[in-house]
Amino acid sequence: MDPWLIGVPAAVALTAATTAFGAVYPRSQMFGATICHTASPRQLAITFDDGPNPAITPKLLDLLDRYEAKATFFVIGRFVRECGSLAKEMADRGHLLANHTETHPNLFWLGRDAVREELQRCQDALRNATGGEALFFRPPYGFRNPWVVSTARDLGMRTVLWTLIPGDWRAHSVEWLAKRMQSVAQHAEGAAGRRTGDVVCLHDGAHRALGGDRSHTLNALEYWLPRWRDLGLKFVTITEAVTLPAR
Repeated sequence: MDPWLIGVPAAVALTAATTAFGAVYPRSQMFGATICHTASPRQLAITFDDGPNPAITPKLLDLLDRYEAKATFFVIGRFVRECGSLAKEMADRGHLLANHTETHPNLFWLGRDAVREELQRCQDALRNATGGEALFFRPPYGFRNPWVVSTARDLGMRTVLWTLIPGDWRAHSVEWLAKRMQSVAQHAEGAAGRRTGDVVCLHDGAHRALGGDRSHTLNALEYWLPRWRDLGLKFVTITEAVTLPAR
């Protein structure tokens, strides 16, 4: 056998592994710059995907108000179209609305034009509901390909991922989810040795349909918000997270 051919499978495997890392790992910058942290260990950016959801989002807004916490909501365009008044209320109450595509596809498998259409249609929905377009974008599942981040940038958006994704869409119980969110408190307690803070990815909706049950998320946050506040964390939107000076 030609010795050169022996290395072909290894090279293919290495290329596949590298591509997978760039596509999936939240802190990978291989396919373009992304935001994964806040500017200070005392800043916590709480983010929600897959809304707006009339079954949970209004309750979540009330809970956030109780602790003067502002959050970033990465919304799905087709749900914004169905719940325009709720989307506007979210913005009017001081929260940041951001782009999570029109239909929540896996963008890794889409071509450049299809990716652009998904992002643009969500922008259109936000503009119609709130009068403004998103400045930030999160790809569904966090998956990227070589043109996802650049397409978002062409549409005036920066791409945001996370430092912590507790898996609230598969929560077995409030206790299970709350335990998986504990690292935020641990990081706050050890903030002296850190230069950046956390971006937490939660879900107020379910991408397949309106009305998804995210009560575990709501109840876990009801437990953690006062504790995070008492640890000295400042709840910030992504806009604040990337513009406020580190403290």
